Amino acid sequence: MDLQVLNCIDECPPSHWDSLFESKYPFIQHRFLSLLESSGSVCADTGWEPKHLLIEQNGKPIAAMPMYLKQHSWGEYVFDHSWANAYYNHNLEYYPKLVTAIPFTPAVGPRLGIASGIDKTVFFSEFFEALKNCAIEWDASSWHLLFPENSLTKELQQYNTMKRTGVQYHWINTNYGSFGDFTDTLASRKRKNILKERRTANQKLNIKRLEGKDITPDWWEFFHIMYQRTYIKRNGTGGYLTENFFQNLGASMGDQIMMCVAEEEGGTKMAAALFFFDDNTLYGRYWGCLKEYDFLHFELCYYQGIEFAIMQKLSRFDAGAQGEHKIKRGFQPIETHSLHWVNHPDFAHAIQRFLDQETLQIKQYISQSSELLPYKMTTK
Repeated sequence: MDLQVLNCIDECPPSHWDSLFESKYPFIQHRFLSLLESSGSVCADTGWEPKHLLIEQNGKPIAAMPMYLKQHSWGEYVFDHSWANAYYNHNLEYYPKLVTAIPFTPAVGPRLGIASGIDKTVFFSEFFEALKNCAIEWDASSWHLLFPENSLTKELQQYNTMKRTGVQYHWINTNYGSFGDFTDTLASRKRKNILKERRTANQKLNIKRLEGKDITPDWWEFFHIMYQRTYIKRNGTGGYLTENFFQNLGASMGDQIMMCVAEEEGGTKMAAALFFFDDNTLYGRYWGCLKEYDFLHFELCYYQGIEFAIMQKLSRFDAGAQGEHKIKRGFQPIETHSLHWVNHPDFAHAIQRFLDQETLQIKQYISQSSELLPYKMTTK
């Protein structure tokens, strides 16, 4: 096997990259990763230095994996700041580290593409050794695989990696024919609350869903402003994604994008929420509003998404990280996972003890919070 390190995703032809993944999952596609880099959203200056791996055999690509050399832990949604602090307190460097993830995207999906016919037992053994050698060569303390599919997690667990468990909230489509079919499965009081929230949000605003070319440049300009406002309001800093990213996103990936928008009477833009989708899943990503309206966030980010998923016959709606308030609106708490290889043996041992305790707490939380789901007892 010949391992190549790509300092830019465009060093690999799109056809080679995409053929190895054979997935409509939007965020692993060459066009998405390329736009992140060409727009200046992902680069060494933002702390996400591309180090993608392309593996060839006899001159033909057989595997590929996105990877970044990180100088911080922001934009990952798997929080290891306490690990970095522990290194610092022992006069050791935690950064740089290697991260295999989709930047700013806590959505479970493929992270390693492998050509058909490859002996995976031999491949994974050689691949992981090469990965560790890269970490050592670049003085990286560790390698982190974020939000992988369960199959990859199982394959790599045997290579001295540590599994971390997290929680997200996903809505599951059990063959609903309409939004009303969904609310009919809810307990009476919960159903009435949701319908009241929808009526309130729609009273003073014109709310609609836009797809592909219907998302005009003025909506992309507005959305970028709302995206930045949301980040500034949340933590006092702007978001990573540049205006150039959003202005080119529609042209690049319009076939897999939906934007839910709200306007006041007269056409004044008030709010927007952005979604990606594939054949199976709707992914809620970003939102922002110019003025606060009661329940508008829930309508644009959740209820419109549920309605869209039902219409498109998508089986799942991943509305993004965090948010316990999603539970009483029908989003079920589910486990997510990440894998971590830490080069320092003493720290690896300490982190494993921490993860053992954290996993027990997460599983207990999921069990308890599942009791708060709004469904009738017969459909819970």
